[in-house]
Order: sequence, then structure tokens, then C-alpha cells
Amino acid sequence: MSSRGRGVAKPGAGRRQWLGAVALAVSLVAAGCGGGGSPTLRVSAAASLQRAFTAYGEDFRPARASFSFAGSDELAAQIRQGAKPDVFASANTALPDALYREGRVERPLRFAANRLVLAAPAGGDVRSLAGAERPGTTIAVGSPTVPVGAYTRQVLARLGPGRARAILANVRSREPDVAGIVAKLTQGSVDAGFVYVTDVRAAGGRLRAIQLPARAQPRVVYAAAVVRGTQHPRQARAFVRGLASARGRRALLAAGFEAAPPR
Repeated sequence: MSSRGRGVAKPGAGRRQWLGAVALAVSLVAAGCGGGGSPTLRVSAAASLQRAFTAYGEDFRPARASFSFAGSDELAAQIRQGAKPDVFASANTALPDALYREGRVERPLRFAANRLVLAAPAGGDVRSLAGAERPGTTIAVGSPTVPVGAYTRQVLARLGPGRARAILANVRSREPDVAGIVAKLTQGSVDAGFVYVTDVRAAGGRLRAIQLPARAQPRVVYAAAVVRGTQHPRQARAFVRGLASARGRRALLAAGFEAAPPR
């Protein structure tokens, strides 16, 4: 059979095929590394951390941070059920400490503090804690298992039984995370709700913060930990350590958080 019958490669075809194969290999390597050689770090974090962590993640160089924000108790339950994020950050210390004792996360780091407030729509009628006690006022709180809900119940217990009963009688919504309370407030579905001061700041003027009596203020401390079994331990530890660095503190302070108190 002549060479014409077998077909003759056009000049340059082999080089084009080689270049195409190289380009494909490079793209596959890049895709496997998450792009640019950086892996994707999966971070499960309390809903109240969304603004601060988004800003912190944008400047986090060791990896591309991908966030899942929800109630801390829900995220902890997912880890107990086998979910494997790289980092877990909670709006309390109890959940990370419990997961640490169970061997599911590495030793937690306390990295920030917050304050609970009574929030109301900026143009609403509730302007004091006494306003939350008036009959007919509608209030949103966190469910008892989520940190914001547990903190709220600490506040009510410290206010005394009479005031606590009056406020609880006005509760119309129990939300699975603080984002649900904020949504109810900004949509005008309720007159007031117990949230963190950082949530009021993030609302951009739509909400007003009503300070709670100092004797009723709970100790709100956040903690984060590397989840055991992560495929990116170096980057996950860098993310957690970085929360206590100057860069991490800047992002947290800009969102209204305070420094974590000593143990």
C-alpha cells in the first residue's frame, strides 16, 4: 500500500498535537489543585461569622477558602454524622470542646468574643428592653440548641422570672441560627429579636441595637478547630492560627467582634 493510501500527516500536525496534550495535562493538574496550585479549604462556621470570615478568606493565601455558614449546633451534628470539613468554627466553646473530647477535631483555639443585644428594626417601636416585655410585641429568638438561643436564655434567667415570662410570652419565632432571626427582623416579621451586636452592624443601618444590662450579659466566646482527617492539615492549621494573627484580628474587629478573653 502506498503512503498516499495510509494518509500523510500534514506539516506541523505532530507539534500541534503535542502542545494540545501538554495544555490538557496542565489544566488537569490545575483543576486537581483547586486552581493556581492552591487547594480548596472547606470551612464550616457559625452564621454570625459570615462577614468576618468572608473578608479573612479573601486574603488567605495558603488555600482558597470555601464557607458553609449555619447554626453551630447543626454544623457540629454534621461532623458527628461523618461530614469532613477542614475547619469548624463555632459561636461558643462548648461544641468545639465536646468534639475535641470525642476525638473529632484538634485542640480548639478561642479567637473572638461577641456581645448579645436586643435588636429592632431601625424605624420600629421597640426602643428599650422594656419594649420587648409589652403585650403584643413580637419577638424572634434562637432555638435552645443553637448558641444564640442558649445565650438568650442566660439573659432571661438573669433578668428575673417576671421579666423573663413577659418576654417569652411574646416569642413568635424560634430560629435555627442567628441569620434566621436577622431575616425576620429585616423583613418586618417581628418587632425585636436577640442577636449579636455584629449582626446589627452587618445589617447596614436597618437594625438598631438595644444594649442589655451588664449583669445579664452572657460570656460569648468563639472557638475554631481543625477537623481530624482533613486532607489539607497544613492549610487548615494555618487558617485557624491566622484568626489570632494581626490579619485575622483586623477582619474580626472590622466586623464588630472583640478580642477573645483569657481562659
